[in-house]
This record gives sequence, C-alpha cells and structure tokens, in this order.
Amino acid sequence: MEYLDSIEALEAIYGTPSGPAMQKVTHHLTPGYRAWIARSRFCVISTVGLDGTDGSPRGDAGPVVLELDQHTLALPDWRGNNRMDTLRNIVADGRISLMFMVAGSTDVVRVNGHAKITTDADMLARFDIKGKHPRSVIIIKIAEVYSQCARAVMRAGLWSDGDLSEGLPTFGDILKEITSGAFDGASYDLAWDARAKETMW
Repeated sequence: MEYLDSIEALEAIYGTPSGPAMQKVTHHLTPGYRAWIARSRFCVISTVGLDGTDGSPRGDAGPVVLELDQHTLALPDWRGNNRMDTLRNIVADGRISLMFMVAGSTDVVRVNGHAKITTDADMLARFDIKGKHPRSVIIIKIAEVYSQCARAVMRAGLWSDGDLSEGLPTFGDILKEITSGAFDGASYDLAWDARAKETMW
C-alpha cells in the first residue's frame, strides 16, 4: 500500500479550500461564536504531550466552558477517572483544541489555542455547584475559532437516528474481557449508575 508523504501530494488530490472555509476563521469570540459556544454543554478536547495524543470528552449541566473575555475560556475539571491524561499533556505541552457540539445541531465549532491549569481559589469558586468545586480549571487562550463542516454529523445521523446503543457490551463486560475474567464486570455495571450519581461533581 502506498501512502501520501507530502503536502504537495495532498493538495494535488484535494485542491484548495473554498472562500467560506477560510473566511470563517477568527482569532477571538465573535457574537455568533460566543452564542454558539455558550449553548454547548459538551465538547471534546484534544491535547498532545510527551506520551502522545489524547482526546477527552467534557460535559456539564450548563455551558461546558465559561467565557472570561473574548480571548479566554475557562473549563472546570470535574470528577473523572483520575488518569489525568489531558492535564498531564497540558502541563507538558499547552497546545489544545476543543470541538463544541450542541444537541440537535449538525454544526460543530472548533477552538484552537493554548491551555494552562489553575487551582486559584477564586476561579474554582466560580464553578460552585451546591458547595462543590472542581479540583482545577483549564484556562484556554484562544488562537482560532471556526465552524467545522456539518457533513460528518449529518452522515452519522448523530441526533436523528435514535438510540443505537442496544446490544453494545458494557464497560464492565469490556473490563472482564481484557482481564480474562478476573474483573467482576457485572458488579461494576450494577453499581455504576448510583456511583456516578453520587460522584458527578
């Protein structure tokens, strides 16, 4: 199998981007992008570090990020699995991309920038939920904002094809499988909903 190994080869196949594809890029939050991101409760973060790349889903009960100013976003780091893959990468290499999604919309908004992590008490307090705070907050300095092509979400029928999860293995099933049966997947799955509810924040 042959592989493409030059930008020139890529450009020969794909040509050049259309005018709107280039014109949609801004270097700060415009009113339209601001409104769009403020509606988003879910994003996927991409980072790169010493051990490679990482993609991490982030979600919240309201806006997933807080705008500090037109050049800066704040993302609380709520309870997760404590692997800290994203956070480790940010400490090593602050480059970050966020893809914001809004349920029902086929559009996706991308933010590229540079991130740092803070445990500043005043910043943590800005995300108070019933007296609980995140352990840290990711501060993102915006380099670029732009909308992604909607075709991927449209092709996937992401919001329109209903629940496709029937018959999928649970993560308890997967853990049991990869540990050759040593992990009690059934008990893990049975306790998961209650455990998640109690530790959501």
